[in-house]
Amino acid sequence: MLLIVLAFAWCSVSLAQPLDLAINNGRVIDPASGLDAVRNVGIRGGKVVSVGTGTLTAKRSIDAKGLIVAPGFIDLHWHGKDTSSDRYEAMDGVTASFELEIGTADVDGWYRAREGKSQIHHGVAAGHAPIRMQVMRDPGEFLPAGPAANREATPEEVTSIRQRLEAELKKGAVAVGIGVAYTKAASPFEIVDMFRIAARFGAPVHTHIRFASSVAAGNMRQFGLLEVIAAAASTGAPLQVVHVNSSGQADTAGFLEIIRGARERGLDVTTEAYPYTAGATRIETAIFDGAEERDDAFFGQLQWMANGERLTRETFRKYRKQGGPVILHTNTEERVRLAVKSPLTMIASDGFDVRAQGHPRSAGTYTHILGRYVRERGDLTWNEAIRKMSLMPAERLAKRVPAMRNKGRIHLGADADLAVFDPRTVIDHATYEKPDQFSEGMRWVLVNGVPVVDGGKPVEGVFPGHGIRAPVSR
Repeated sequence: MLLIVLAFAWCSVSLAQPLDLAINNGRVIDPASGLDAVRNVGIRGGKVVSVGTGTLTAKRSIDAKGLIVAPGFIDLHWHGKDTSSDRYEAMDGVTASFELEIGTADVDGWYRAREGKSQIHHGVAAGHAPIRMQVMRDPGEFLPAGPAANREATPEEVTSIRQRLEAELKKGAVAVGIGVAYTKAASPFEIVDMFRIAARFGAPVHTHIRFASSVAAGNMRQFGLLEVIAAAASTGAPLQVVHVNSSGQADTAGFLEIIRGARERGLDVTTEAYPYTAGATRIETAIFDGAEERDDAFFGQLQWMANGERLTRETFRKYRKQGGPVILHTNTEERVRLAVKSPLTMIASDGFDVRAQGHPRSAGTYTHILGRYVRERGDLTWNEAIRKMSLMPAERLAKRVPAMRNKGRIHLGADADLAVFDPRTVIDHATYEKPDQFSEGMRWVLVNGVPVVDGGKPVEGVFPGHGIRAPVSR
């Protein structure tokens, strides 16, 4: 009773003060409460302070009639250093993106580089691969390309990796990133060691499993999934299996069944998918070791990102020596739809810096889901899609990162990170040949109550994005 009185008093006092922004007449979809109705949303000081039927007045009012008001989308799988890419993410409805698969070896430096420069919120994992690269003096640019990929670590090196991972978690890293596919020589015991550290800090492990990629042949990827589920079971660490569609490939249905079974038996295992049949990675990495033995047809599935060229055995060898990003057209729409539709999966882009050459997932993942899989195909409802893109990722991080408890939701006191879009027109325009194309249909996107998309256009010169960290324990 006391809580109800206090909540009413807080609401009454807050409404007596002028609102910064009112969003009136929109269809509010809040997956946390199940609300799906026309409501008016009041915002002040970067927070939602009113959700109701009464017309609101404010310093600025938006008429959202015919539009959907959703929690801003949360991308748990992003790579990149260029904060100008925030504009493309915002036009896709994203209000927070996280580098959690690979992570960083320098948490403080990673956040410092983005401070005051980001339109959207951001966070990072402590990364096993980049720490391994430092310890083993690997020359790779972003992913291991030498000893960190191809040599088993000595006991002394494992100790150093472990100590550095612990240090970065104490600095507030959001999670632990383990790209086992890129550190193929790391022993299962080394990987379990990293899971054990994550468990001690209550940090989820976001992992690209061993043997799993768009390149892998045969059934070895199944053992990669079983390896990390065993590590999670034996240590108690929460586990996120990244991009189940590209890791699983022909085994996607089996992957989802294994994950479902693990969850039913009490393991904290989750997964994600992106809605494209092509993946992307760097050609010089360990993922392509042995690929020269594949048949000629395999190389035609590879597209050199810099010029759109489809590869041959000869050009594959050339670019492998050179190094750089490559697109892999190796999956099927049937498998992707299976992953996207599964109630187990959240949506995550696996995107990276948006340039003239790249992958459309970097600019269009979320509007692709809304336009293609909801409106056009009916594979998901609006509610289901929004849950996968907002509440589910927020819940994945909330145990370690208290700030996430007020994201992915629209309720009193929630952060005013919102996506207001037109369900009749929302769609992606990015392609493999022209990936730097803004999506359409996002009318307003708010970060901390500040428009970063206004009237369907990106806003220049505003940087309301904050670094999101776990509590620091130096």
